[in-house]
Amino acid sequence: MNLRRLMTGLLALLVATLAQADPVPLDGTEQWLMKSAEGRDYRIMVSLPEGDVPWTGGYPVIYLLDGNAYFPAFHAAKRAQERWNGVIIVAIGYPSSTPLDFERRAFDLSPPQPPERNTPPQGGQDQFLDFIEKRLMPKVNERFKVDQDQRSLVGHSFGGMFGVYTLFTRPQLFQHVVAISPSLWWHDRYLLAPERVFTQRAIDGKVDLTHSSLTLMMGDREMPQEIQDARALQHRLEGLSQYGLRSDFQVEAGEDHMSMPFRVVPRVLEELTTTRRY
Repeated sequence: MNLRRLMTGLLALLVATLAQADPVPLDGTEQWLMKSAEGRDYRIMVSLPEGDVPWTGGYPVIYLLDGNAYFPAFHAAKRAQERWNGVIIVAIGYPSSTPLDFERRAFDLSPPQPPERNTPPQGGQDQFLDFIEKRLMPKVNERFKVDQDQRSLVGHSFGGMFGVYTLFTRPQLFQHVVAISPSLWWHDRYLLAPERVFTQRAIDGKVDLTHSSLTLMMGDREMPQEIQDARALQHRLEGLSQYGLRSDFQVEAGEDHMSMPFRVVPRVLEELTTTRRY
């Protein structure tokens, strides 16, 4: 009986010790905490560039949404290939222990909703874009030598939807957007309205799309309607190629909505690092 109590006590001590263990650090990274103008906290994780500054005068930078979930995979893949070492990855996450903070991302990545449908709170996409453009980007530019003509945004699901919204509403912010399994169906396909405005601005010559691109990636095991929506969007945007916008639609065999962001990491890095600058 005494032995059983002893073993139980030792097990409890081991569990307590493990619970207090320090997180495993990732070589070649750093992280900061930042606040938005509204006082919301963000955890910024950075995969540091390696090697000499490129001939362009700065390193390419990839901004990655849902950083808590996806930063480790992108950082590990980047360091595994020498040709990708000179890229900065800036992952935007939250000060929580969960891979996906559903309430925070639901607000940051979505359009306003009517009160009866606003649970959890939504509608913060423009405030989040302000944080990226007016607070995060200036700090990244101050901390690193950045190639201002090679800024990319990568997002999954709501993050992919947010990436498409960013292209439509602030096309000057990123040259390249990769939308993985974007939730184009959200809020009765609300992106159709900003798409029409964006398309007309391009036709009227009010936006420069010369070096802009959008890549849409879907898994073939996702909902058929979601795949169709992404394919239809790319088809509609093909007409803007005459104004400079390059658009692409890709389907990954055997992948579903949650496996996609991990499956396509090397392809995303390859695509964003080999895109011709001029």
